[in-house]
Amino acid sequence: MSKSLKLLSLLFACSIALPVLAQDKAPAKRFGFGQPASKEQIAGWDIDVRGPDGANLPPGKGSVAAGEELYMAQCAACHGEFAEGAGRYPELIGGKGTLKSEDPRKTIDSYWPHGPGLFDYIRRAMPFGAPQSLSPDEVYSIVAWLLNQADLWPVDKDMDAAALRQVKLPNRDGFIAGGDPRPDVKPDTCMTNCRKDPPKITSDLAARLGVTPTQKTGD
Repeated sequence: MSKSLKLLSLLFACSIALPVLAQDKAPAKRFGFGQPASKEQIAGWDIDVRGPDGANLPPGKGSVAAGEELYMAQCAACHGEFAEGAGRYPELIGGKGTLKSEDPRKTIDSYWPHGPGLFDYIRRAMPFGAPQSLSPDEVYSIVAWLLNQADLWPVDKDMDAAALRQVKLPNRDGFIAGGDPRPDVKPDTCMTNCRKDPPKITSDLAARLGVTPTQKTGD
C-alpha cells in the first residue's frame, strides 16, 4: 500500500473515532424543563416526625377539650366515639395488657412505643380522605384527647412539642433497637466456600427406589 493510501486510511479512522471520544466527554444534556425545588416546596414535604425523640415536631399547642371536638368531627365516624373502633376501622384505645393474650389488640395504650410517632401518623395520614388537612394545633389537640382517653394525659394540661416528648407510652420498651434478634430471621449471608463439613448422606431412599445410579462401574 502506498504512503498516500496509508495516510488516507489513518485520517478516515480518526474522523470516526474523534466524534465518539467527544461524545463520551460531553456534559450530560438537560431535558430543558422543570426547576429546582424551593425551600418552601421542600418544607411542605419535610413533615415527618421521629418517634423516639420527637425531632421535627412543629410549633403549636392543643388541649383535650379542643381535641374532643375535632375527634368527633374528623375521626369518630371511623374509630368510634370513644376510640373503640367502628365497623372495619381499627380501635385506637383499649388494648392495654392484651399483647401477650390470645387476642392481642394493637392500640395506643398497648402497642405504640412513642407519643411523637402518634402525632406524625395523624398529621401525615389522617383524617381518611383528607390527609395533611389538619393544622399542628389541631393534631396536638387530637393527640391530647386520645392520650387522655388512655389515661395517659390529664384533661386540664395543654399539649405541645416539649410535653409530647415527655409522654411515656406503656410499650416504649417493647421494641428492640437494631431489629429482630432471632437467628432464624438473620440467615447466613455467606456466598462462597461456606460449607465447613462435607455433605453427609442421611438416607438411601433414592437408591432403594432405583432412581439414582449405583457406584459400580458400568451402571
